[in-house]
Amino acid sequence: MQKRKFYIGSDHAGYNLKEYVKSNLNKKGYVVEDLGTYDKTSVDYPDFAKKVAIKVSRDKDTSGVLICGTGIGISIAANKVPGIRAALCNDPACAALARKHNDANILVLAGRRYNKRKVDSILKSWLKADFEGGRHLRRVNKIKNIEREFSKKTNNGCQN
Repeated sequence: MQKRKFYIGSDHAGYNLKEYVKSNLNKKGYVVEDLGTYDKTSVDYPDFAKKVAIKVSRDKDTSGVLICGTGIGISIAANKVPGIRAALCNDPACAALARKHNDANILVLAGRRYNKRKVDSILKSWLKADFEGGRHLRRVNKIKNIEREFSKKTNNGCQN
């Protein structure tokens, strides 16, 4: 069985951690496509959130990793793309639950908050966990319904 593909991106504040996570995933045998940024030059996190989120939303059997200074801005931006459930995870338990209960498809990390040991434990929990379905599927479907509802309003010319 082939391991899932990851799309990864960050702003300048998350660059070093992105490089570390990318290397970690590669060592574990995952295919990783780096969508930038490619150095520490100041950039805007929404640009990279959009790139990764669009790829993950179109390529259903993939996951993403996004990183900015706090993880907050990049997760807000990524979650604007329909089909994306980007979860900012600050510990291994949250990473596992994001996958198990929310079917999160993008792991978001804070570039300025963790040591490598903590990142390794968060990533390990994320990789081991699978969506449980059941009552959680009902809730994820409700999220999808909200997306569809607002997509229809926007597409019909209604402004929110």
